[in-house]
Amino acid sequence: MTEEQAGAPDNTAVRVALWRAMHVQIDPPPHVLRDEVGLRLADPDDDWRDRPDMDPHITSGFRAAVVARSRFIEDLVTEQADRGVTQYVVLGAGLDTFAQRRPEIASRLQLFEVDQPRAQAWKRHCLDALGYGIPDWLHLVPVDFEASEDWLKQLTEAGFDPGRPAVIVSTGVTMYLTEDATAATLGQIAGLAPGSTLAMTFLLPTELVDVADRPGLRRSTEGAQQSGTPFISFYPPQQMLALAREAGFSQVRHVSGTALADRYFADRTDGLRPSSGEDLLLATT
Repeated sequence: MTEEQAGAPDNTAVRVALWRAMHVQIDPPPHVLRDEVGLRLADPDDDWRDRPDMDPHITSGFRAAVVARSRFIEDLVTEQADRGVTQYVVLGAGLDTFAQRRPEIASRLQLFEVDQPRAQAWKRHCLDALGYGIPDWLHLVPVDFEASEDWLKQLTEAGFDPGRPAVIVSTGVTMYLTEDATAATLGQIAGLAPGSTLAMTFLLPTELVDVADRPGLRRSTEGAQQSGTPFISFYPPQQMLALAREAGFSQVRHVSGTALADRYFADRTDGLRPSSGEDLLLATT
């Protein structure tokens, strides 16, 4: 199967994977996250680091924000696995590489990666070609969101047990969805077994973003528009918390990008720090 036959991940998924690799390759240690597997999957041209969206200075805040949220998710999944949770679901998985980088944790779970069918076929092909393969605890679940397929139904048919607690993660997705679509997703997740945890990122309205970071957010918004995948939803934290409460979650919490910066970048001497603009909803059933 060729890449053209299988389809390929969208530009955003590739960009995120390359930023994670850039962190390892150009930022001094300690590295918040070590991930060059996504770079192997993306297999860009040799001059990929010269791309405008990889500029080490202009995009440093975005690079740091991506690795901060990825590290937070990994810490959360590890914590929940240690508490006995055995299911982990990644909605809009893209080039997620947790299974390949952290098999000592991932293999203790039933890990479900949900994404568009062509992207899943492409990733399956790449994992096989690179020698990673698909272990029996990793499930690539194709869901045609454009055809309004029920992701939870597809997930259950792939072996997910809605009667047992799970960690569900959605990063870099809500900005592309209407508020109604996000509310519907929250409602489905809130109906899962007690003890389930959701981590979901969301973009802040411009007026809540640090002034220094607003030009970067504007460039990202314009780039998304030009690529045909516009950002359509921005949320003040209280609005996102209200949506989660209305969906039925028993506990909801706002985790700011600033909190992640303080948690993972406080002692750095190189000035690397995440840009503001993307926060997290943490909710439990």
